[in-house]
Amino acid sequence: MLIKALMVALFAIIAIVIGIICRKHANNVSGFILGGRNVGPWLSAFAFGTSYFSAVIFVGYAGQFGWKYGLAATWIGIGNAILGSLLAWWILGPRTREMTQHLQAATMPEFFGKRFSSTGLRIAAAAIIFVFLIPYTASVYNGLSRLFGMAFGLPYEVCVIGMALITCIYVVLGGYMATVVNDFVQGIVMLFGIVAVVAAVLAGNGGFSEAVVSLSQIPAENSALEGAFVSMFGPDLPNLIGVIILTSLGTWGLPQMVQKFYAIKSGPAIKQGAIISTLFAVVVAGGSYFLGGFGRLYGDQIAFSANGAPVYDSIVPTMLSGLPDILVGLVIVLVLSASMSTLSSLVLTSSSTLTLDLLKGNVIKNMSEKSQLLWMRGLLVVFVVISAAIALVQYNSSITFIAQLMSISWGALAGAFLGPFFWGLYSKRISKAAVWASFIVGVGLTTGNMIAGFFGTPLIASPINCGALAMVLSMVIVPLVSLATKPVPFDIDIALPSRKSATDREIEAEMREEQVPEMDPVA
Repeated sequence: MLIKALMVALFAIIAIVIGIICRKHANNVSGFILGGRNVGPWLSAFAFGTSYFSAVIFVGYAGQFGWKYGLAATWIGIGNAILGSLLAWWILGPRTREMTQHLQAATMPEFFGKRFSSTGLRIAAAAIIFVFLIPYTASVYNGLSRLFGMAFGLPYEVCVIGMALITCIYVVLGGYMATVVNDFVQGIVMLFGIVAVVAAVLAGNGGFSEAVVSLSQIPAENSALEGAFVSMFGPDLPNLIGVIILTSLGTWGLPQMVQKFYAIKSGPAIKQGAIISTLFAVVVAGGSYFLGGFGRLYGDQIAFSANGAPVYDSIVPTMLSGLPDILVGLVIVLVLSASMSTLSSLVLTSSSTLTLDLLKGNVIKNMSEKSQLLWMRGLLVVFVVISAAIALVQYNSSITFIAQLMSISWGALAGAFLGPFFWGLYSKRISKAAVWASFIVGVGLTTGNMIAGFFGTPLIASPINCGALAMVLSMVIVPLVSLATKPVPFDIDIALPSRKSATDREIEAEMREEQVPEMDPVA
């Protein structure tokens, strides 16, 4: 108990100290929310990865999809690494960095407002973020209760309040730089933790070969395939593909993920960040889903609901319950790291969006930079409190609406924003009507499906597949509607002045860094 308590206490102290050290970077709006657009590749890559993979994935998704698909769930982690990280960095990173700097946009709603010359789109995007990001923020606390209960016997309320308090302190003090530096530390913990836990669980089941043999002997429900849980594509390939699309393509349209490209240094940093972020995703996401794939081996120990369905959040904690104390302590810090890194990114996005896109210029006409900082810090505290309150209400009640809203938030946000953001970066012929259409379809499809589900007749049985469909439709609807409507005039060649070869840009960046003096013309 002492070892576990000391590990958690040390983790909390380090997080707060980093927040204090990073205060000097948060004395203006650009520094507070973007780190002055000068964040290096390692910090940016780890910030992207730790915001991507929260405790929801390690405890909830790994257990749920590992139970459903067996070792084939590892494909989700591979999809997250290739589609959700590598291609996102390659395709979105350079364009996002240059376009947002040209437009002087610090948030995704501000990008929509300036790129499409529409205050209405900016306000609508901010409202969508506020409605769906807060429940998603609350869901980050999921998974803590069982792990802390297993390790310390602490109630869920203490875990939520403690995590919220620590996160609030270091983000309010140091802003974006405190977040990314803590993300780097927390990312290292996640990397070592995942590797150690996977090795320990496999060793506890007789090694990899013995564990696979045992898993192959478990029959899959509603499938005639023998050894379905060790097959390449598992017992349910169509739904597995839906999960891969939702959890991978979603990063392309989520404001808290895309914002990492706003803040990174220009030049070769984006290429370096792409590689680092991809390797991080392979280990963390791939390792988490691979671990969850062995969940069926613990089928006689996990918790089941009254209707006989497994409680997915209990699967991974059950797998870890027999580990040595030092490893349990590492897992606790791992889950805290995953939760706090995602939570800090979400609340920073929410507070900056509400301040800059809703209050500034609309509610408060003349907002000074000092006032903007005060509002962002104040709203950050408010959002942390709200998210913690929602998590506590959901945990202590049977309000299904909150849980449903949490489950559709990723699909609603990415379904609304993915197409407009992608095509807004790459095409001159995108119209306001097309952006509005994507907003309406993305939010309307996911929430409509949720409401229909309350009455027992959902349009699409799985909210995951519904979110994946919303993203695909967003990518298709935007160019189609733009063909039939008037595009917003915008010259991408002017917005992207560095449309030179990658080699030319790297050489120029290196010369600027070295500050090579000009030759004396007389000489």
